[in-house]
Amino acid sequence: MKRISLIALFTCFIAVSTTFAQETVEQEAPKNSLNGGTIESQFEYLNDASNNYQEYKVVKKTNLDKIKSNILDSLKVFKDQIIEKNAKINEQNAEIKQLNTGIENTKNELNTALEAKDSFPILGLQVYKTTYSTIMWSVIIALGIALAFFIFKYSKSHKVISQTRKDLTETKDEFENHRKNTLERERKLKRQLVDEMNKKQGITS
Repeated sequence: MKRISLIALFTCFIAVSTTFAQETVEQEAPKNSLNGGTIESQFEYLNDASNNYQEYKVVKKTNLDKIKSNILDSLKVFKDQIIEKNAKINEQNAEIKQLNTGIENTKNELNTALEAKDSFPILGLQVYKTTYSTIMWSVIIALGIALAFFIFKYSKSHKVISQTRKDLTETKDEFENHRKNTLERERKLKRQLVDEMNKKQGITS
């Protein structure tokens, strides 16, 4: 029964050994033996070389020890390969991590360069060109609105001043006409007074 359990264990191991069969080093001995070939071929040789007893196979102890040794050797080879592959994986992961760090640093440097390109210092503060442009256009628009307002107020004031000057000129003209008329009336009154006085003197004499 112990031999049957070992054979069952070895049979289960065939599934694992066939995956790595191409990576194992084959010896120069014939494949149909326990001295070379894959684990599967060695089990086939062991099955062929064993005697039949009813539904069982009688395996020689030397052959059993030999295939056990071969399996352990294969397991050691597989274990060493796994360790080597894990070491390569760890090395590649370290390289990937280093590359990711380099990429991150490059991105940061690129962002810094873009910020430096799109901004410039003003009074010790880093101002983006878009912000500066927005502020400048806002100031220009505000100044334009203020200028238009002042022009409107000046134009309105100019019209008022022109109308005032016109009214003043008309008032001066009216005053001058009134003064002339007043002088004219005074002269007429003086002549009339002189005439009346002359008449009175003529009558008296």
